[in-house]
Amino acid sequence: MFLRRLLSTLPTLFGVLVVVFLLLYVAPGDPVQAMVGERADAETIARLRSELKLDEPLPTQFAHYVAGIARGDLGRSYITGRRIRDDLLERFPRTLLLATAAMLLAITVGVTVGVVAARRPGGWFDRLALAATYVGVSFPVYWIGLLLILLFAVTWRWLPASGSGGLAFLVLPALALGSRSIAFLARVTRSAMLEALSADYVRTARAKGLAERTVLVRHALRTALIPVVTVIGLDFGAYLTGSILTETVFSWPGIGRYVVMAIARRDLPAVQGAVLFLSVVFVLVNVLTDSAYRRVDPRVRGV
Repeated sequence: MFLRRLLSTLPTLFGVLVVVFLLLYVAPGDPVQAMVGERADAETIARLRSELKLDEPLPTQFAHYVAGIARGDLGRSYITGRRIRDDLLERFPRTLLLATAAMLLAITVGVTVGVVAARRPGGWFDRLALAATYVGVSFPVYWIGLLLILLFAVTWRWLPASGSGGLAFLVLPALALGSRSIAFLARVTRSAMLEALSADYVRTARAKGLAERTVLVRHALRTALIPVVTVIGLDFGAYLTGSILTETVFSWPGIGRYVVMAIARRDLPAVQGAVLFLSVVFVLVNVLTDSAYRRVDPRVRGV
């Protein structure tokens, strides 16, 4: 089942490959001119075009590009001359660390808040949690990041404002990146828990004299986790591929900041390689999420 699901993503990946390849031709300006500057002579520009195979027909260039991708070669940066694959592999662990920290924070806080709020719907904690989740879903991540820097780094000086290093450097970017998921997971968990707590099997468990904690965790929460797993998988994939704003605000040395710097310098091969790499990561995370969903919910195993 997993292999079949993985094979079904091949048309999507091929489409991404085509779109990424065409980035070099739809982007305004001449990439070779951006490399050598405005004062370069025509002979130098022609020589670089020949070395980069940009003077060949488009289908031939695409064939060269696909052949390089098949070998694991994402090309070289126009600016630094480094292999793009090496740059991405060097920065991806930082992005993975940030995404994992943000997701663990979101799961811990969001699911806990959702369960506690659903236990007494309409109570003071439930109303407070709903108000907080509206705020978390509504505000953009860069605004939350700047607010966290203003409070915890500038005003109170408890945590560093940017960069990477020990655990202290991870707290603010993880909190900013995970803020939306905390709010969304809390809302999804609360809704799923309310539906589960009103089910017949929960009433039966209570009638048997089981402790309330056992009813909540073993019976209601287990069923409520089915939609939560889907949200976790999709958000984690988005964190791995869409943390550009967070990494930029906090100067976090991950792939997101690498893409921003490549765009600013018109380093199109670096942009191409990063977009293709992140697309593959997102597709793989979705496949793993689908497999996890099938394990959690027996009703879809045969689908």
